[in-house]
Amino acid sequence: MVIGAVSRFKIPLFASSVVLRDLLRIAIIKESSSDSLAPSSHVGSKPLVLNPHFYDAFTSSLKRCHYHDGRPRGPLWRGKKLIGKEALFVILGLKRLKDDEEKLNKFIKTHVVRLLKMDMVAVLNELERQEEATLAVKIFRVIQKEDWYKPDVYLYKDLIIALAKCKKMDDAMLLWESMRKENLFPDSQAYTEVIRGFLRYGCPADAMNIYEDMKKSPDPPEELPFRILLKGLLPHPLLRNRVKQDFEEIFPDQHVYDLPEEIFGLR
Repeated sequence: MVIGAVSRFKIPLFASSVVLRDLLRIAIIKESSSDSLAPSSHVGSKPLVLNPHFYDAFTSSLKRCHYHDGRPRGPLWRGKKLIGKEALFVILGLKRLKDDEEKLNKFIKTHVVRLLKMDMVAVLNELERQEEATLAVKIFRVIQKEDWYKPDVYLYKDLIIALAKCKKMDDAMLLWESMRKENLFPDSQAYTEVIRGFLRYGCPADAMNIYEDMKKSPDPPEELPFRILLKGLLPHPLLRNRVKQDFEEIFPDQHVYDLPEEIFGLR
């Protein structure tokens, strides 16, 4: 009867030995409990009774279980699950030919333009993640020529941030101007990264231009871009005082730490 019970449960071959052991134990308990309900000649033996509701609930839940078959549950590197084989081939081809402009452009015309919308966007995102900002710009220009393309601030934002992190501020400003021509405003994170990039690049005047553009944004300002500017403009007290005045007007409850005047060379 135990073997018949096991066969009725139809446990997959890959089930663990622990589950199989527990199942056999329950089957034996049920069998012994059913026998114990009949009149017994053993005096003093205590019958072992198993709750039938618990047994039915256990067997029904066991039948619904889906056991792991040993295959990998998912990809080992982030983003691969959303990238098809053609997109992976394109990414590898772009990185292999990035130093040869002629072959790179030919590869883009023959392979990139054939990608579907989701694959093309996945290639763009993966290149940004791998900090291949120059290649990402080329893919973005291809996307802009597609019929399905619509101005999207998030596509601009991620690409501009990737360029700013790579200190390619000239390319970042070209995209910034293109974005503004399409009447798109980035969020606070984009402003912060571009301002930080210009300050690292040694261009405080360009950082101030982005700051002035940020003040025209319809979204309410946040503290982080202001504090990045206040810290980066320490060698430029006149520009810093201008930002400080705006900060105190917009955030009257916040405090700005002022360094001693000796740092500004006023004494």
